[in-house]
Amino acid sequence: MKKSLYLWFVLFTLAALLLAGCGKTEEVVPTEAETVVEEVVEEVTEAPAAEVALKITGLVTTEMAWTEDEVKAMETMTVQYTNKDGETKDYTGVSLNALLELAGLSADAAAVALIADDGYTAEVTLADLQACTECIVSFRNNGGFSTVMPGFTGKEQVKGVVEIQVK
Repeated sequence: MKKSLYLWFVLFTLAALLLAGCGKTEEVVPTEAETVVEEVVEEVTEAPAAEVALKITGLVTTEMAWTEDEVKAMETMTVQYTNKDGETKDYTGVSLNALLELAGLSADAAAVALIADDGYTAEVTLADLQACTECIVSFRNNGGFSTVMPGFTGKEQVKGVVEIQVK
């Protein structure tokens, strides 16, 4: 035990000495232009970036990304969904079709993958999704979104959806 501690002490001391020798550098005085650029960069990096909560990617005209507040500010609708236990509940959210329209669909688009924050992915045909007038991205009580898709199986009800990928 003593040898082990002694060995660790020696290794730590050697590492500290090596790192201390690396720290000696020549002082560089920035020019006035470099100082101004550094100040601007600091201002930009200090401003908190809005966190993307939902995005649409893939075969779309324009890939879209929204914060949670931006999605909640969109026109909403309330739909009913009956879960596997037979319980019917109301859910409020934004129409999936309205979100897809905002992004603009490519002529080659045939399917949509709904991707959750934990990596779970459910895929549905674009035609089936477009035929669903009550399919929404619902607002979760604890933040974030879920898909509520009446008429689809439980596998397409994606909790924590963060990306809609058009394929």
